[in-house]
Amino acid sequence: MTPAPAIATASIALVAAMILWSSSFIALKFSFQYFDPMVVIFGRMAIASCCFALLYVGRRDLFHLKFFRREDLKLLLIMAIAEPCFYFLCEGHAVNFTTASQAGVITAILPVLVMIAATCFLGERMPRTVWAGALLALAGVIFLTLSGSATENATNPILGNFLEFVAMLCATVYTISMKKLVSRYSPLFLTAVQAITGCIFFFPLLFFPGTELPHEFNNAGTLAVIYLGAIITIGAYGLYNFSLRYVTASRAAACVNLIPIFSVLLGWLLLGERLNGTQIMAGGMILLGVFFTQKR
Repeated sequence: MTPAPAIATASIALVAAMILWSSSFIALKFSFQYFDPMVVIFGRMAIASCCFALLYVGRRDLFHLKFFRREDLKLLLIMAIAEPCFYFLCEGHAVNFTTASQAGVITAILPVLVMIAATCFLGERMPRTVWAGALLALAGVIFLTLSGSATENATNPILGNFLEFVAMLCATVYTISMKKLVSRYSPLFLTAVQAITGCIFFFPLLFFPGTELPHEFNNAGTLAVIYLGAIITIGAYGLYNFSLRYVTASRAAACVNLIPIFSVLLGWLLLGERLNGTQIMAGGMILLGVFFTQKR
C-alpha cells in the first residue's frame, strides 16, 4: 500500500502540474503571434532536450538507467509518439485555430477517455453512472465544438476544438503507457525520452513547405518558447510522471479537470478571451459529466 505522505506529495505535484499546463495554452497562443507553430513546438522540445542533457552530465544518477529493459523499448516508443509527437502536432494547430479557453475546456474529457481505456486495456470495471457521465462529457465536447464561431482569436474553432479532442486521445495513450512504465523507470528519464523523441520528430517538419522559418527572434516570443521548454515540458511533465508512481491513472487524469478552470481564468486575465453563454453551458456539461465519472 502506498504511504499517505507519498500520496499527499503526489497530489500536490498533480495540482502544480495542472497549473503549469493551464499556462501553456496561454504561452502557446502568445508565441504563435511571432513564430510558426512547428517552430514553437520544435524550439520547446529542443530547449527541454538541452536542459536534460546538462542535467545528465551533472547528475547522471537521477536517471536510473541501470535497470533498462529492452522489452520496454516498444512501450517507450508508443508513449513518446503519442505524447509529445502527435499530441503537440494536434494541439499546436488546435490553439492556432481556437481560443486558449476553449482548448482548455476540451481537456476535461481526458479523465473520461482514460477510464474507457482502463476498461478496455486494464480490465477495470466501471458502473453505469460512469458511462452515463462519459457520454454527457462527450456530448458537451461536441456541443462546445459546434457552438464556436470565428473571431480574431479563433479563426476556425470547430477545427481547433476537434484537433484538441484528438490531442486528448493521444494523451490517453500516453497516460496508460506511462502508468505501466513509471514503476520501473524514473520520471526524469521518461520525461527526457519524451523531449528527445519530440525533438527528433519535429525537426524535419521545420522544412515542410507550409512551415515559415523565423527571420528574426522577438524577445517576448522567444521567452514564451523558453518557458514552454524549460518550465512546462520539464516541470509539468516531470511532476505528472512523478505522481503516476503513487496514484492511479484515473485519479491522475481526474486532476485534469482543474485545467479548464485555470485556462479560462488565465485566458481572461492575460488574453482578454471570453466564453459565450452557449460555450459556458457546454463547458458545464463536460464538467458535470466528468463529476459523474469521478463520483465513485
